[in-house]
Amino acid sequence: MRPQWFRLDNAALIFPAVMRRGWNNAFRLSATLSEPVDPALLRQAAEDLRARFPSFFVRLRWGFFWYYLEQTEAPVTVREEYAYPLTHMSRRELGESCLRFFCYGNRLAVEFFHSVTDGSGGMVFLKNLCARYLTLRFGISVPAEDGIVALSDPPQPEELEDSFLRHCGQRPLRSTLSAAVHLRGTVEPDGFRHLVCGTVETAALRAAAQGFGVSVTAFLAAVMAEAIIAMQRERTPLRAWRPVRITVPVDLRRLYGSATLRNFALTLDVGVDPRLGDYDLPALCRQISHQLKAEAVPQKLSGRIAENVNPQRNPILRAMPLFIKTPVMRMVYAARGEKGGCLNVSNLGETALPEVMRAYVRRFDFVVGVQLTYPNNCSVVSYGGATRINMIRSIRQSELERRFFSRLVELGVPVEIESNRR
Repeated sequence: MRPQWFRLDNAALIFPAVMRRGWNNAFRLSATLSEPVDPALLRQAAEDLRARFPSFFVRLRWGFFWYYLEQTEAPVTVREEYAYPLTHMSRRELGESCLRFFCYGNRLAVEFFHSVTDGSGGMVFLKNLCARYLTLRFGISVPAEDGIVALSDPPQPEELEDSFLRHCGQRPLRSTLSAAVHLRGTVEPDGFRHLVCGTVETAALRAAAQGFGVSVTAFLAAVMAEAIIAMQRERTPLRAWRPVRITVPVDLRRLYGSATLRNFALTLDVGVDPRLGDYDLPALCRQISHQLKAEAVPQKLSGRIAENVNPQRNPILRAMPLFIKTPVMRMVYAARGEKGGCLNVSNLGETALPEVMRAYVRRFDFVVGVQLTYPNNCSVVSYGGATRINMIRSIRQSELERRFFSRLVELGVPVEIESNRR
């Protein structure tokens, strides 16, 4: 049978075009279990998901006009952790598979090329991988709830759709943000990625956010903005200051009732311009919370979707061969792609599991790789009363993490730190 293939969704189109040697857009999700992971059983669990999740077991291909994803029947390989998270996925590797499976001690992990899915879609995949593994390992029966699906059911059409095309607005809403400050530092010459994980009690984090009258995401973004403002003030002359904005991905599934497992998120750049005056943390919380609430509404987001989708529908662009289209997309990304923000604060929120799984799964972690021009990134996930805040960086300097986590402690949110620092 001929392999099934998938057009890249609207968000995924840019990633193959802008990837560079040593960089591409990928993220990692992992689960820590109560007992050591058996690599052979994990491999079998992944294979058992293949028919139910066809859009994940794919490789990157390119035709005359567009990149696309093609199903691969190559056997799953489970690797022992051998280096830092999110090592570079080369074009050659992506031509074989867009997923990686790892295990180390009690931890199992999946790394996703971002053209396959986003964090929310990846979490559905990881939870089902855990459910299948636990079924094979312990013989438990996991009900189809909290994101777990019946593997005997066929893939649902809505899981495979490009929801950007379905929910595109009639009029594009253009973004005109000026360039934000970008952090700088000494880049690790061998591509090493430093990872610092801060674990906090979810209840304490929520209480701190509620004390400022904002959501956890707005609170974390405000604390991050406060740290970057202080760093810019100390390092940069006033005449060279720039706005400080945090890039916050918004999962569109809840707003539009979508069940897609492909990409369906947009990013909002929220923050302040410190050249206009000083902002304390309460003011930052208010500003960022108001901006998120004002921008994360279906009417505006549909216009943002239209701004991204309309070029894809342009007959001239569609007719361009890929070797011309790729440099055009690179130029557009260089001019606009990461200009508006300083770094991501990507919060997956609370992860729920069926009760039968909870005794076996101790924690989840979410790590978004550094961007092309962002040497730092922050990703967040909560489970079982604990929130893991993972900060990754490609530079040696750890000042941002130190300021950020120290400020949380000052605000009454104790932090337990882990690091892969070498």
